Amino acid sequence: MTGTTKARIEAKLTQALSPQALAVLDESHLHAGHHHAGSDHHEAFDGSGETHFRVRLVSAAFEGQSRVARHRLVNEALREELVGGVHALAIEASAPGEPTRR
Repeated sequence: MTGTTKARIEAKLTQALSPQALAVLDESHLHAGHHHAGSDHHEAFDGSGETHFRVRLVSAAFEGQSRVARHRLVNEALREELVGGVHALAIEASAPGEPTRR
């Protein structure tokens, strides 16, 4: 799958979870100056690239699932991205009818 990391995340979550609502926010610029412990680059992150994301999604797949189980579903769908360059992923997952955080 080609395209931006954001586009791949959107496509994979849509395919895996059929969300009623989906927002993928690239928050990489918010992490400029942070160090990535355990990474190949020991200098401070400059905020460029697509490495830090927040996903907000509402899906029937989350009905009856714990928060941990919901996060596992999202992480499984995005396994390749998490191994291949996405450094951080914040997940806000809810079932239809549940209040969402903003």
